[in-house]
Amino acid sequence: MTAGNAFFQSAASRYSAANADTLNWMLDRPRLGPGFLNTKVNSLTLADYGEADGLRGPHYVYGWIQGRGLEALVTHAAFFEDRDPALAKRLDEAGRSLFRVLGELRSRDGHVYFRYDAGLQPVRVTGEETVTTQEPADEVFTYSDAFAAKGLVAAAARFTPEELPEHLSYLGNVITAIEEGRFQMGEENPLGAESIAAEPDDFGPRMILLGAAGMLERCGLEQHTAYARRFIDHVIDNHLDTETGLLRNVPGGDACNVGHGIEFAGFALDHAQVRDDSGLVSLLERILIASFQASFEQTGLHLAVSVSSGEKLSPFRPWWSLPETIRTAALAHHLTASREALSVWQRADAAFFNHYWRGHPPIAYQTRTSVGPTDYVPATPDLDPGYHTGLSLLAAIHVAEALATTIPAHAAR
Repeated sequence: MTAGNAFFQSAASRYSAANADTLNWMLDRPRLGPGFLNTKVNSLTLADYGEADGLRGPHYVYGWIQGRGLEALVTHAAFFEDRDPALAKRLDEAGRSLFRVLGELRSRDGHVYFRYDAGLQPVRVTGEETVTTQEPADEVFTYSDAFAAKGLVAAAARFTPEELPEHLSYLGNVITAIEEGRFQMGEENPLGAESIAAEPDDFGPRMILLGAAGMLERCGLEQHTAYARRFIDHVIDNHLDTETGLLRNVPGGDACNVGHGIEFAGFALDHAQVRDDSGLVSLLERILIASFQASFEQTGLHLAVSVSSGEKLSPFRPWWSLPETIRTAALAHHLTASREALSVWQRADAAFFNHYWRGHPPIAYQTRTSVGPTDYVPATPDLDPGYHTGLSLLAAIHVAEALATTIPAHAAR
């Protein structure tokens, strides 16, 4: 057995076991409210968040995380259908429940919001955790809409195909809002044109929605992915620094969120039409390698770096960028046979499982710094519901299994 073959076999086995363990852990936990996923656990102390934890506690539900969770549930249910039917059944049961309650939230006014209070009313925070009612979104769409739309489409494709037109329309509304300047990234501000005008021209919204392309293709809905190439071209044309291979957060800016750059490359490589474009594949691989090399240090990837100087702009090294690197590097290596991409995959794998993965329970520290795990919340206090970690590892499983059986003919360059 070659060293490469051994790595692929080990990776496929470890990733599958980690995902199964995490999903079973999550499904064993009591639901929130009418059927929401409950990952409200402090990744350092392993204590459940309670009422005293305020915005982290069980009285607040994050639409952002529930949309991610729904996509993860149904995608993993399809994967485990033949491998672990009992787990697939549990995932489907939870998925149907979450599909119903998330769909009910969206049906109120056509939107899903970032944070809901105990009465499931949308709220935002001002000042020192002062909670106030969030303004109606109306024609504005957000990251919460993006994650919810992806989850609802994936769930409808699995459970109720007759409802697909409704949820595809919702997804289409989010895409259109991005291209028409009606997408708001910061959901702690009042939703509306004034807040949007004050936001930077970040490539994040296009990156997140690009992630729907591969999902749509796996659901047999590839006819709805025409937007994907527009998004890819826009990001490359406006954000790529051709000298370094890094993606600037905003055109002309100096900051680079390396995890977002790697995630963008991974979502693009997951899109079927991209895989036939060797020049674009090579460019996306370059973005991956450049981003990793610019930000990786000791245990993980710094949140941001300077494009001009290479300086690490944040002490925080969040967990999510490592599984995203695993996904992107696996997809790139599968297409190019690049030793550099394989090295990035192996280094990200080692960093994640040696420094973030707790194992018992099967969760990861959310963030580390140079001195160790720290209580810094990257986006939501709820832990990852199988999205960043689970779906990234799932994509890598498919690659690893394919390469483990074909490695003798897979000559690395």
